[in-house]
Amino acid sequence: MALHFTRVDTPVNELEIWMACSGGFSFVISNESRTGPGLHGKPGLVASWRPVQVNKSAIKLGGSPFSTFAEAEKACETLLETLEQMNASETPKIESSPQ
Repeated sequence: MALHFTRVDTPVNELEIWMACSGGFSFVISNESRTGPGLHGKPGLVASWRPVQVNKSAIKLGGSPFSTFAEAEKACETLLETLEQMNASETPKIESSPQ
């Protein structure tokens, strides 16, 4: 399933943050730089995720920061597929009895 990232509206126009949610997981891509306005860090697009229902800090995706938005988006989509597969394998299957 493709994630659909939407730019987050913030009072600070220089902040470049996009968010998407799917399958009970939240993904964020933020643009960081060493100087100037906005988020500070290693220059590039940093992708992170966390479960929506669990109040924990976000986890940065391996490979961050990415050079392009497409790379960051692809990394998020790949992780979502993995997380959904893990959830499917952990969900107990209820077998119906023959009638």
